[in-house]
Amino acid sequence: MGVTVRTTGDAAGTLRSLAVLLTAGGGPSSSWRHLADSGDAVAERIVARFDEGMPIVSAIAAERTDDAAWGDVAAAWEVAATVGAPLAETLRSVADALRDAVEVRDDIRVALAEPAASARLMLWLPLLGVIVSAGLGLDTFSVLFGTTAGIICLVGGILLVAAARVWTSRLVRRAQPPDGTPGMHEDLLASALSGGVSAARADEVLTACEEWSDSIGTDTAEVDRVLALSRASGVPAVELLRAAAAHARHRARTAGRLAGARLGSRLLLPMGLCSLPAFLLLGVAPMLLSVVAATPLPTFAG
Repeated sequence: MGVTVRTTGDAAGTLRSLAVLLTAGGGPSSSWRHLADSGDAVAERIVARFDEGMPIVSAIAAERTDDAAWGDVAAAWEVAATVGAPLAETLRSVADALRDAVEVRDDIRVALAEPAASARLMLWLPLLGVIVSAGLGLDTFSVLFGTTAGIICLVGGILLVAAARVWTSRLVRRAQPPDGTPGMHEDLLASALSGGVSAARADEVLTACEEWSDSIGTDTAEVDRVLALSRASGVPAVELLRAAAAHARHRARTAGRLAGARLGSRLLLPMGLCSLPAFLLLGVAPMLLSVVAATPLPTFAG
């Protein structure tokens, strides 16, 4: 039920350092080696892979099992190598996109944290009711396990707690942001076009990189609109795509905040329909039953 986050921050920092080394005149292999010698753990693993004969792009893509952002990096590297786009500039653009993605996901995590924590707390409420009633000296456990009414309360409470957990987990999972880095498709396409290729060729290059990056090809409607605008207006598509990428990240941030607000309201349903009734069945009802059982009935002289 926790909030999952792609750890893109380290990738962005590594890429910025790599872009500086490349801009200063270093080659791709030597720049990676300098990073590895400086203690960068990811660079050390990548260097070890291409020392074993693995191509640089494949060595980078292998890191995506731990951090999906490296799939975006591998795609950007392949795009730059294929179309002849400036590698340092391409990596710097990807680093900026990943940094923005970290900020977006941090905003989403903050928005989802409070309602998710409240839901987790409510799941413990039935157990707290049992402990409190037992702490008051009432024979709660004997009622729950030794009477028909208590067993009914126990089974019903457990089923409601399980239902609340499943329902809550599903709501939190639905509120998670989709896979992929917002705006990365637009950024990579802009990098491909900056190499001087046609839009059709740039699209072919990106399609070939889909195996590495889950940010490519997720929603091409906005890309098609931007390219159509570029053709109609005569404005270069590169800057339009960069602007579209920034707007995509803004939309993702807004959508995440709205998802957090909606989650807080939707979690009231499992709380009200499952968690609170489970508390009544496991905490309140056994306590009342034990009080009734311990109270002698009045006798009337007849």
